[in-house]
Amino acid sequence: MELMKIDTEFITLGQLLKMSNCISSGGMAKWYLEEHTVYVNGEVDRRRGKKLYDGDIVTIPGAGKFKISASSDGQSDVH
Repeated sequence: MELMKIDTEFITLGQLLKMSNCISSGGMAKWYLEEHTVYVNGEVDRRRGKKLYDGDIVTIPGAGKFKISASSDGQSDVH
């Protein structure tokens, strides 16, 4: 499982797809979610605007499993 550190209260599923290099631009999120199954905390979710908070786990078959982690020092390791 890969840790995705964020320095905000939440990120969206579309942002996570871009951060994990599943898509190259935010505009591709809708297409990606229509064509691929993505799980948020074990349940299928196709909403690119789905808010992901500290502790949420996102599974993207073929790409990996990611845990959202709020950065304690205010800095994000992933851009």
